[in-house]
Amino acid sequence: MSTVRDSVLTRGARGLGALICLLLALLSAGWIIRDLTIAQHGADVWWAWLGETPRPREFTAWATSALDPLLVLGALVAAVAALRTAVPSSVATGALLSLATATALLRTPLVWMLGAGWLQGLDSGLTARARLTALTQLALAVALIVVSAAGRRPDGPAGHGARGLPEPASSAYGVVRAVPHHVAPGAPGRPFKGPAVTVAVLLGAAGLAVICWEIRWWAQLGGDTYGKGLFGDASVFRALLQPPVHWQALALALSALAAAAAALRRAAWARPAALTAAALLSVHGGVALAFALRTGELGRFAALPVRAQLEVGTAAFVAAAGLAAVIAAARPGVPAAAPDADEVLAYGAAPGEARPPHAPPPPSTLPPGW
Repeated sequence: MSTVRDSVLTRGARGLGALICLLLALLSAGWIIRDLTIAQHGADVWWAWLGETPRPREFTAWATSALDPLLVLGALVAAVAALRTAVPSSVATGALLSLATATALLRTPLVWMLGAGWLQGLDSGLTARARLTALTQLALAVALIVVSAAGRRPDGPAGHGARGLPEPASSAYGVVRAVPHHVAPGAPGRPFKGPAVTVAVLLGAAGLAVICWEIRWWAQLGGDTYGKGLFGDASVFRALLQPPVHWQALALALSALAAAAAALRRAAWARPAALTAAALLSVHGGVALAFALRTGELGRFAALPVRAQLEVGTAAFVAAAGLAAVIAAARPGVPAAAPDADEVLAYGAAPGEARPPHAPPPPSTLPPGW
């Protein structure tokens, strides 16, 4: 039993949150299916996710990136976490908020990108549908945040009956709750110290590595050129629902640093936040590493310039650190208290009834009407 009072995500909020997650998953899955239908071969979509830029055919473009399947999977996992009452409220809320944050970060630049003039070479109906999808997903992300905030209720004494704890007899004098032994302190779902430190170190190091490269790119390219890769331009356009390259890198790095800070504090929502940030960062590094393998850079790694070696090495480190952080964050946290039939002890209802330990003695004269 936790010594920290938790707040409960109501059943209605859990159901509504799960429905919103399913809508987010369906929107992204629909565009993945669309890419598969216009591709000559199914593998073409995979190579497009790895950085190949040729268009599938004239007046159209790929819509998804390697992060979209991960968003679909994350939305489904968040929906399951919200529906399962065995999942602590703090973890379910963290899953919903992490999905909402990731969706907002990755879809926000599409609002102005998909309305830019340099996309006039594409089918206007296609870009309009993609922009509507981005706006809809942003609205659903905001709805998730509202549901997570408005659907929480304090877990006070009124909730004991709902949690299955036995109620004392009405004629009993007093109630004593047994103190459970060997229960870790903290809110249910809170990460243990070892995994929390591991996640914080891995995500912090990977996030800082990505940010250092972004600072290096800004210094080399200059503010104007770097700004095009940050806010969108024809020179960096790859897919309709893919954010600009520098925006994506910074968004994932900042998410990783925020999750690392939450893990250091051992916040109850740190595990779902770390899982989301680590998975996205791992795919981000894995895509760069796979592209280096595709171009043959890995095969001639020793002959590459030092800068290219550092780029490939950073991609490998980010992918490995993200994967290791996923494994560490997926470990179970502090368990919720299991109701015990002997937890609630009442006395004074029958003559000669034994008084539980640590209980005050009953009065010598019972009040009238007792």
